[in-house]
Amino acid sequence: MTPDDWALQAQGLSYAYPGLDPVFHDISLGVRRREIVCLLGGSGCGKSSLLRVLAGLQAPSAGTIDFLGAPMREPDPRSALVFQQASLLPWLNVSGNAGFGLGFKHQPKLTREAHAARVAQAIEAVGLKGREKLYPSALSGGMAQRVALARALAREPELLFADEPFSALDAITRAEMQSLLVEVVHRWHTAVLLVTHDIDEAILVADRILLMGGKPGHIVREWTVGSAQPRIGHSADVIALKMEILDALQQLQKPPSMATL
Repeated sequence: MTPDDWALQAQGLSYAYPGLDPVFHDISLGVRRREIVCLLGGSGCGKSSLLRVLAGLQAPSAGTIDFLGAPMREPDPRSALVFQQASLLPWLNVSGNAGFGLGFKHQPKLTREAHAARVAQAIEAVGLKGREKLYPSALSGGMAQRVALARALAREPELLFADEPFSALDAITRAEMQSLLVEVVHRWHTAVLLVTHDIDEAILVADRILLMGGKPGHIVREWTVGSAQPRIGHSADVIALKMEILDALQQLQKPPSMATL
């Protein structure tokens, strides 16, 4: 593959808070253009810290990050983030929240017409057309998270960073949002790095799964998910992959002396 095939490449990343042991150490990974990569792991392994470093929100203690072929040292306007909480502004309606941030300093300057077109397209993409005037107090949790996704898509990102964005939703709404993510990403040709602790979620949406674990955190295993979308059906390949990932997670949780048995 050529450098142009990659949205994000990181080499030898480590991060530690001052005076403390490293949160993660010597991590190298990449996200190809138009690819969904899931960073899977248990609580406390450093997944969210790694995502923040990769997104340019925190500087690594060591290592390098290249985004679209150039060093990344701060958040890039060609990327966007979605977090577990939608964090909508209560005084703005759906359209206002979806367009929030498009006028920030580092964003490309848009005419009023271009701004409105981006917002309308993003709202339609997440299935909220006709609800543009609703305020956050009138939205369900799933609808609020759709607005958060629309806010990210309105920036037309090359790479979407997502930190467990559906973990607070009920099972049915979560499944709907997972399907929506895959549909929207493929439609908008956006790459995604999704942090999750949910094996089923990783298998349902990812093209590749990276398993993170240990202390300090590091990449333990990698799987390519070859099953075609949608993967809701319990095919033999999906079940076999889930069992393999579960086994790898169980091995991580064993004491060192038992893991070698």
